[in-house]
Amino acid sequence: MAGQMNRGQVSPESFAAEMRRETDLMLQEVMQAVNKAPDGAWINGSEEQVRSLMGDYRRRVFEKALQMRTDAAEGAFSPGGPGNGHAAGIQKR
Repeated sequence: MAGQMNRGQVSPESFAAEMRRETDLMLQEVMQAVNKAPDGAWINGSEEQVRSLMGDYRRRVFEKALQMRTDAAEGAFSPGGPGNGHAAGIQKR
């Protein structure tokens, strides 16, 4: 069924929500770089800085996606096995 998530997966909406603030900040930095470029040299004066900002952002996006997937997969793992019937941290006497 479309849109259904398997255990250990992260919804794209959750990921987007986690990245929204960082994305907004990156976009602001890109515009600042272009605005600071001298008139008549907007491309030459900002292209390398924007390329660097986007490369750093790409790395952070991928790292965050991997970390969220790892966290979700760890949360789906039950060390006691499926359906052992005991609440975590409670032992029988």
